This record gives sequence, structure tokens and C-alpha cells, in this order.
Amino acid sequence: MRAPGSEAPGEWDMEPTMQEKETILVRNLRPEDLDAVTALDARNTGRRRREYLRLKLDESLSEAGIRVSLAAELQGVFGGFLLARVYHGEFGILEPEAVLDTIGVHPDFQGRGVGSALLEQLRTNLSGLGVPRLRTEVGWDDTALLTFFQHEGFRPAPRFCVELDLNRDPER
Repeated sequence: MRAPGSEAPGEWDMEPTMQEKETILVRNLRPEDLDAVTALDARNTGRRRREYLRLKLDESLSEAGIRVSLAAELQGVFGGFLLARVYHGEFGILEPEAVLDTIGVHPDFQGRGVGSALLEQLRTNLSGLGVPRLRTEVGWDDTALLTFFQHEGFRPAPRFCVELDLNRDPER
């Protein structure tokens, strides 16, 4: 595109960037999004977790105040979502803290800013609630998701997560 009145080619002759061509609409997740969330999650994880996602969505929608579970649309198509929740005093933490339970971006829209747009809106909503921290868990071998979260500013937490495998006898 050329600047109006400009006769010489140059800086105005560039093509619009991907972000200039597309607009990502981030909005509150709605009950009618359950099918789209379930389908996208199944596509990304290889498992259908409809009941888990329904419970998380119901939980999110029943809370008062600013919504923290979000959907993203790109070109009018459901392109991603995140499910999050605010906790007050769990695990011995005295101040409110948000937990990102699930994030999903349609494979066709990955690398186009959908995940970043979702997290940016989540940050805004959490700030409005006075929530100072967002945490999540990631499999240590999920390098793509770890790289994404690192790019978004996440760092290892100062807390140590432990688990007990209830299917095996603990050595005493």
C-alpha cells in the first residue's frame, strides 16, 4: 500500500501483516460454547472430556463478577478457549490466586496470536479483580506449551507439586 500523495516506492509499499489482516475477538465463554470447546479439546488432546469441560464451564459461569473463562473467534470461527478460576486461600495461600485449568487453540489458528489474545484478556480481567497471580501446570515434556507459556511470561513457581500414585504400594 502506498501513502496518499507519495510518489516514491518505499516504506508504504509493504503488505499488511497477519495481525492487520485478521482480528481476534475475545469474549466471555457462554453455555452454548460447550460443543465447540469439547470438539476443540478432543482434537487437541485426542480424548473427549465433555463432562470435565461441562463442569468447569458451569463452575466458571456460576461465579459472580468478571468472567475469567474466555473464548476467541477468528474470522467468525471459534478458534480457542481457556478455562480459569479464581481461588481464595487454597493450599495455604492467603491472597486470591487464579488457576488456568485448560487452554486450547484450534490447530489451524496456532501461531496467529489466539493464545496470546486469550491470555491478555485474562490478565486484564484478573487485574480488575485484584488477583495478583496466575498459575497452571504443564507436563515437563510438553515443550510446545512450555515454550508458549515462557513466551507469555510464565516462570517456574516457588512451590513444589507432589503427588501420590494410589495404584501402587508406597515403600515404607
